[in-house]
Amino acid sequence: MVDLFLNHVLVENNSDQDELNTEREIIGILENRILLLFFACAECEKCQKFVPVLNNFFKRLKDPIYIEYPKLLALVYISLDQSEQQQEKFLRELHKKMLFVAFEDPYRKELQAMFRVKDTPTVVVLRPDGSVLSPNAVRDISRLGTHCFRDWQESAEIVERTFMLNEEFDDLDMRSATDPVRRLKYKKEDDKRKKSWWKLWEKGKYRNEDGEGGDEPWDGKKKEAF
Repeated sequence: MVDLFLNHVLVENNSDQDELNTEREIIGILENRILLLFFACAECEKCQKFVPVLNNFFKRLKDPIYIEYPKLLALVYISLDQSEQQQEKFLRELHKKMLFVAFEDPYRKELQAMFRVKDTPTVVVLRPDGSVLSPNAVRDISRLGTHCFRDWQESAEIVERTFMLNEEFDDLDMRSATDPVRRLKYKKEDDKRKKSWWKLWEKGKYRNEDGEGGDEPWDGKKKEAF
């Protein structure tokens, strides 16, 4: 999926319209994410009605106000507008964390042909490997809201790394995406065993050989009988 926009420019839908044009920037924002390509235009009434639904969907999966950890999701608007002014007008209605392809970039039309988009609005859902999860998810987003993202995530087999690695995890070159989860599980179990052993030792620390309680720790010697 990252390859789809390498050597191309993505623009952030903020007031400065910052451009992401380096390989590092593109990989950083698209790698290991489900990608939504939103094909629409300002003159389409269905698109206008769908925008608030899509904004709410995206907001609830990305904004800290609604969710502690932003989901592994990216959304790119592919304009099918007839003029740059129409595109700019439509962008003002879209969420500020969305990305878009510049109007003058002919790659817009290439993407439309690549995914055989004929109707608007269309939301193409892509797995991280670039394969198509849904050719048009407009109906699913409208009916199911954020619940459909769970199905996409499961189908794409994306593992969210929303936990802190233990300080002893010095090997960051994990062999698999599930390796950190597995290691964390074993680490916790090992900690539990250590704590259980320590409690038993503390409990027996002040007991003599015969099991009688005492204020002094047992020194390992038998008491002499009187």
